[in-house]
Amino acid sequence: MGKKRTQAYTEEFRREAVKRAERPGATTASVARELGVSAQQIYNWRRQFNRLSEKQFNSRDGVDYSKQESAEVRRLGKELHEARQEVEFLKKAAAYFANHQE
Repeated sequence: MGKKRTQAYTEEFRREAVKRAERPGATTASVARELGVSAQQIYNWRRQFNRLSEKQFNSRDGVDYSKQESAEVRRLGKELHEARQEVEFLKKAAAYFANHQE
């Protein structure tokens, strides 16, 4: 049995869908039918926009981060990787010098 592939929508598409559903005289269900998405999806996007307010849609491991937070997470990940490499190098250097002392 194959995996069900989910559609990825751009932030612009999501924002437009929410705006259209909030217009007077429009219903979320009619906008959803028009755009080919479920009404529940538009409700979810609206909730995300309200919760995130000024934040963008940036997910990492299923958690929404602002653009600035995502950059910080990437920077810290890179810094951690470099620190781990440095520790490994220092371990090897210490072992080398411990074996070659007279």
